[in-house]
Amino acid sequence: MEIPSIKMNRLTLRDQVHQTLLNSITDGTLRPGSVLLETELAESFGVSRGTVREALRSLQQAGLVDSDTRGRSAVHEPNVQEIQELFRVRAALEGLAIREIIELPNRQEIVAELREKLPPTQKGEFTTILNKDLAFHEQICRASGNTILLNSWKNLEAQMRIGLFAAAREESLEIMDGTRHIPVLDAIENGDPAAAEEIIRAHMEEAAQQWASSMS
Repeated sequence: MEIPSIKMNRLTLRDQVHQTLLNSITDGTLRPGSVLLETELAESFGVSRGTVREALRSLQQAGLVDSDTRGRSAVHEPNVQEIQELFRVRAALEGLAIREIIELPNRQEIVAELREKLPPTQKGEFTTILNKDLAFHEQICRASGNTILLNSWKNLEAQMRIGLFAAAREESLEIMDGTRHIPVLDAIENGDPAAAEEIIRAHMEEAAQQWASSMS
């Protein structure tokens, strides 16, 4: 019997809806508090409400979507405490990444590469600057060579993006200026883990305070 040729899609419909919504949340298209109506989403995607419901449930389990007692869903709106906790965890992860980079024999080469990836110093569109800032911090974790550390950081990224979009202000761009990251690279280059870790901790603490004040 000849088996007919069909085009297989590696992603299920639920996965496709999930990924599309995730992308829209993390790129700021769907901002914190945006209402997600099953009927509208099902019509927009051309899928059943059940498929949309499954995708929303998956996003809810990841802490990116909230649902009330009546089943209405919306993009999660983080509070000040969540923002502060996220920055503290980032400080711990990136502090460890820095220590591991300093122990590597090619740390000078790594620092040179990181300097080339510094976020821009000029002002620009918020999402563009945010993407470059997070890419720089992700690269620090990647350069450590610690896969578990990198994956832990990446697992926080979606929640971090929601938090930053929730408190997005023009003045918030200053904390992401490339020049603010140079001291930590200097400390890594000099092989001073304590200084580098303290710089990244202070940077994250200042960022947390600035973002938190933007939400109040």
